[in-house]
Amino acid sequence: MKKIIIGDQIVKSFGEGEEKRRVLGGVSACINEGEFVAVMGPSGSGKSTLLFALSGTDGIDGGKVMVDGKDISEIGETELSDLRRSKMGFVFQQPTMLKNLNILDNIILPSMRGNRKNAAKMTETARALMKRVGIAELEKRDITQVSGGQLQRAGICRALMNSPKVIFGDEPTGALNSQTAQEIMDLFSEINAEGTAVMLVTHDAKVAARAERILFMNDGTIASELTLPKFDGSNPDDRIEKVTVKMREIGI
Repeated sequence: MKKIIIGDQIVKSFGEGEEKRRVLGGVSACINEGEFVAVMGPSGSGKSTLLFALSGTDGIDGGKVMVDGKDISEIGETELSDLRRSKMGFVFQQPTMLKNLNILDNIILPSMRGNRKNAAKMTETARALMKRVGIAELEKRDITQVSGGQLQRAGICRALMNSPKVIFGDEPTGALNSQTAQEIMDLFSEINAEGTAVMLVTHDAKVAARAERILFMNDGTIASELTLPKFDGSNPDDRIEKVTVKMREIGI
């Protein structure tokens, strides 16, 4: 299986002097083409920092991150930004959107850099995605006029605008009720089934159980890993039980 992103011995610290704290202590991890990876661990274990490092969103202090064969430490910020925009999508717990734009324009905006001549095509793509995720009727709404679940669906549309190879999600269901969270996870599963790789940071065993590979982090290292069959909707309780058993084994 082809590796899209490879992190080799990643080291990352925050703070200075006596306040300096190592968050990642030589972590190696990869994302394979078309796979679904979840990252779990207690608060402060380094799971979000690993996601930001692998996506090139945050710099690292040591080690190497390769994206499609490119060492991202050796390319400029503009090229790195273009690489993220063309090959990656991002969904966060609280989607960051502009209050002065409606839902449709918020979805389109990040994809417009260098594509202003293709505005009509971008709009068509955004509307097709909105229809797919069930928010087509909300395109003219302000971001304050929709629910949290609808806003998260808009965030997923935005992440898919450039047909990325991988989508990163940092606690994408953390602010949602259980029913809405399940609906959002159904979308991630559909996206993954179509060939897009997904990496989600989560504290929720139900969310992690959708993945085929789960990395369990503790104290800045990968403490353990669990592999499951590709999710097909069957035996969800059995998958969740395997995740929770592993969590108990390593004390997280």
